[in-house]
Amino acid sequence: MPVEVSDIKEFVELSEKAKCCVVKKSKDVAKLKLRTGKYLYTLKVDTTKVDEVVKQLKCEVREVK
Repeated sequence: MPVEVSDIKEFVELSEKAKCCVVKKSKDVAKLKLRTGKYLYTLKVDTTKVDEVVKQLKCEVREVK
């Protein structure tokens, strides 16, 4: 089961353990999904804040349309 995270700082900390992060953008909301060995963590943010969050991540980032 995926786990939804609401705090950006917690999401960035989880990215240290993640294999990759998938970014899926829509018109007004972007979903970031971290794949770890055990869980899939998701974070929903505004499309304006996505670039700031992606710069802080410590894993491979993939964009999906």
